[in-house]
Amino acid sequence: MRKPVIAGNWKMYKLLGEAVDTALALKPLVANANHCEIVIAPVFTALKTVADRLEGSNIKVAAQNCSTEVSFGAHTGEISAEMLKDSGCSQVIIGHSERRQFYRETHGSVNRKTKAALAAGLTAIVCVGEMLAEREAGSAENVVKGQLVSGLDGLTVADMESIIIAYEPVWAIGTGKTATPEQAQEMHGHIRRTLAETHGKEVADNTRILYGGSVKPDNIAVLMSQEDVDGALVGGASLEAESFARIVNYK
Repeated sequence: MRKPVIAGNWKMYKLLGEAVDTALALKPLVANANHCEIVIAPVFTALKTVADRLEGSNIKVAAQNCSTEVSFGAHTGEISAEMLKDSGCSQVIIGHSERRQFYRETHGSVNRKTKAALAAGLTAIVCVGEMLAEREAGSAENVVKGQLVSGLDGLTVADMESIIIAYEPVWAIGTGKTATPEQAQEMHGHIRRTLAETHGKEVADNTRILYGGSVKPDNIAVLMSQEDVDGALVGGASLEAESFARIVNYK
């Protein structure tokens, strides 16, 4: 049985005090949510403080990115997965569409970052998803398959136990548009079939696949009713404690 994951990606929002206030406001609102794993991903500067404040709670902390480099060295401006682990993170988001689109993330860098995260003992939330033009051209499934195959290349069956996939239709991120439940299920099913091809049916059956793209309190329940939707990667609606709590408490 795949336990759902509801993850909030705070992107480049919230100064330290705001991040702590939001995390502490969220804590009692989701304290009884045992039906899913809860994750929030603040900015780097807030990770340690937020993780310390949430210690002992049912809320996990994720980073939004990590370096491709595994060992310490002359990598100015980079933050390694091991440093994130040391700051209290248990997870890291890798290959988010904004990283791919605006910061030149490649299939290769996503793969290296994923391996770096696993080496540090973090769970990697690996993001995949197509642009609007790619969907309109009928190539959405091929695009997503290519991202999956490249991003997970070289990972063993054991490695896949620490992998979560997040499907983000890029055309539905921050636009107010949302893939219909049927569209989400169709792509999630395709992702699971691809995982079966690359890593076997058992891995495919056990890997959790999250939907990300304008997830809100009023559409989470219908998305979660789909067979292959195992949770959500939430953007804007995770920035307010009450809004995110309503998504977490979708049941």
